[in-house]
Amino acid sequence: MDSQRTLREKLYTIIFFSDTVAGRRFDTTLLLIILASLVLVIVDSIEGVHREYATLFANIELGLTTIFAVEYMLRLYCSPKPLRYAFSFYGLVDLLAIVPGILAIYYSDAQYLMIVRVIRMLRIFRVLKLRPYLSQANYLMAALRGSRQKIIVFLLTVSTLVTVFGTLMYVIEGPEHGFTSIPMGIYWAIVTLTTVGFGDIVPKTPVGQIISALVMITGYSIIAVPTGIFTAELTNAMRGERQTHKCPVCAKDDHDSQAAFCSRCGNALFQKIE
Repeated sequence: MDSQRTLREKLYTIIFFSDTVAGRRFDTTLLLIILASLVLVIVDSIEGVHREYATLFANIELGLTTIFAVEYMLRLYCSPKPLRYAFSFYGLVDLLAIVPGILAIYYSDAQYLMIVRVIRMLRIFRVLKLRPYLSQANYLMAALRGSRQKIIVFLLTVSTLVTVFGTLMYVIEGPEHGFTSIPMGIYWAIVTLTTVGFGDIVPKTPVGQIISALVMITGYSIIAVPTGIFTAELTNAMRGERQTHKCPVCAKDDHDSQAAFCSRCGNALFQKIE
C-alpha cells in the first residue's frame, strides 16, 4: 500500500510539476509530441500528401492518440482529486485531444478536429517559467469586465443599424441585384459597415449607391468606438493596479486604492516626480 502511494506521489510530481528534472523532461517530451501531432494534421490536409501517405499518417496518429490516452489516464490516476482535474480547463483540453482520434476511426474527416491539441501548447508557459507574464492578463480581463455594458450597448446599436440598412437595400435593390432577402441585405450591411467589402453583392441603383456611401461613412465613424472604450478601461485597470503597490519602506500591500501614504509606517506610497 505504501509503495503504491509512493508511486502515485512520484507520478504526480513528474506529471503535474515542472520544478524537477523529471517533470521538466516529461513536459518537454509531451510538448514535442503535441507539436508533432499538429504538424501531422496540417501536412495531412494537403491533398497530394494525404493521397500518398494516408495509411502511414493514420497509423502514426493512432499511436499518438494512444500516448495521449495513456497520459490522460495517468493524470487521473495520480491526481489527488481526479474529478477536479477532469473538469478543469486543462483536463477538458486533454480529453478533447483524445476524442477526435477516436472519432477518426469511424469518421475520417474528424481527424482534422485534432487541431484542438494546439491548446495543449499553453503548457509551454509552465515549462519555460513564463507564468508571471500571464498575470498581466488580469489587466485585459478587468478591462473587458469594465467595458462589458458599454460594448453591449454599442453592439445593439450596430445591430439596429445593419438591420435598417439591410432592409432598405432589400427594398431598393431587390433580388435582381443580388439582394434576395433581408438576411442577405443585412449580410451586405455588415460587410460594408465593417469596411471589409467582399464585393460579392454590389448596389446598382443610384439610391442604393447613396445608401452604400452612407453605410461606409458610418462604418468609418464608429469602427474605433469599441477600441476607445476598451483602451479607456484598460488604462483605468492599470492605474488602479499601480495605486495598490507595496509600500517602498515596510512592504505593506493592502492599501486603499486612493491612499497616498502607508497606513503602517506613514511613508509616501509614490515618489514625487521632480
